[in-house]
Amino acid sequence: MIKFGTDGYRAIIGKDFTFEIVEKIAQAQAESLKERKAKKVVVGYDTRFLSEDFAFTVAEVFSSNGFEVVVSKGSCTTPALSYAVKHLQADEGVMITASHNGYKYNGYKIKGGYGGPATVEIIKDVESKIDKTPVLKGKKDFQILDFTSNYLEKLKSYFDYSIFRQKEIKLIHDPMFATSIGLFNRLLEDTFVDVIEINHFKDPYFGGHHPEPIDKNLSLLKAKVVATEADLGIANDGDSDRVGAVSESGEFISTQILYALLLLHTVRNRKFKGSVVKTVSTTYLADRIAKKEGLPIHKTPVGFKYVADIMLKETVAFGGEESGGYGFGFHIPERDGILSGMLLLEMVMLYGKPITEIIKDMFKEFGEAHYKREDLKVEGSQGLDLVKSLRDKDIKEFAGLKVKEKDTTDGVKLIFEDDSWLLFRASGTEPVLRIYAETPSLKTTENLINEAKKLI
Repeated sequence: MIKFGTDGYRAIIGKDFTFEIVEKIAQAQAESLKERKAKKVVVGYDTRFLSEDFAFTVAEVFSSNGFEVVVSKGSCTTPALSYAVKHLQADEGVMITASHNGYKYNGYKIKGGYGGPATVEIIKDVESKIDKTPVLKGKKDFQILDFTSNYLEKLKSYFDYSIFRQKEIKLIHDPMFATSIGLFNRLLEDTFVDVIEINHFKDPYFGGHHPEPIDKNLSLLKAKVVATEADLGIANDGDSDRVGAVSESGEFISTQILYALLLLHTVRNRKFKGSVVKTVSTTYLADRIAKKEGLPIHKTPVGFKYVADIMLKETVAFGGEESGGYGFGFHIPERDGILSGMLLLEMVMLYGKPITEIIKDMFKEFGEAHYKREDLKVEGSQGLDLVKSLRDKDIKEFAGLKVKEKDTTDGVKLIFEDDSWLLFRASGTEPVLRIYAETPSLKTTENLINEAKKLI
């Protein structure tokens, strides 16, 4: 059974991600679009094994179904594909990518005409049509366009470039062997920002790591920042809709802290107002900042598609999730790791101080926040069963902390009296239990995680 997850369909190449399966998904999407009288589709792809071939297979199916089809000239990022959908006034888009997953995987993401993740309704409709009609092939009538250049010009339009010419600054960029190679160089040419790239050649094995910009995968970036006395390190995942960051001291900056920094920068320095959107696994600093700035806040299940859905319905200043994917109301309703990196750089230039000092200032104003997540492999339905039992229990205290609220939006989240929280989420597709915690003290956070693991 072909089932989409929180962000598209992903599977192992040659096993559950084959040309036959991709053709079936494309045909189902074509049928869904035909019912809505749609006419135009754009297709992009990342740097993985066979991504280009899968993309042209998708293009052939849509072309054979009578659609106007535009395909990316070379690999591109997911935000560039999403921008192309809106910029070219297409009805929908397809991005062939498995994002941050390992090299064995590939995936199929559907994008709406507004330039963001397809709605839950669209995904369900496509799933319901898989294998219902024969796959049409044989017609290869499509246009090839450079999506990346138009996307970069759009990003440039958001900035006053004099900020990047005030003083010399050094940025280390880690594209993780994937789609963001060379993009910061192009965005920051003719400025005083010295961009140094590492892992900047296309490698479908991603250097032996998952192309996910988390602490354990960024050892070289951290070392390079320290060795070259750089001001900031930026990393992007396989399709560049996520961002990771390293401070001038070579320390990985939590994605929760990045959420808070980018939120503050958007509403306070850029003065872009609107609501704030966070997923259930995102920092309590979001609530505190929104309250102080007088902004409404929405909380959603995990998955940027839920954030994007609110961005389509009202003016949202900033929205994101703990995975390092952030969206901005002045841009398209899509996670954008390149724009996020540029905004972090702009913030450092604006304040004229190291990012560690900016974080300290934020902690003084809103309180400290220390976050940790662990993904535990469990037996069978053990994770799902634990979450169900916690949902049914009346829990007044956990690990010595008094529970003030239990949130069952997505999994079970225990919220304590000081805003600290502990979240249990079981994967619906694999035997994994995810445990998240955030408190004002790293020691307390680790204790919460350890006590939670005892329940398994």
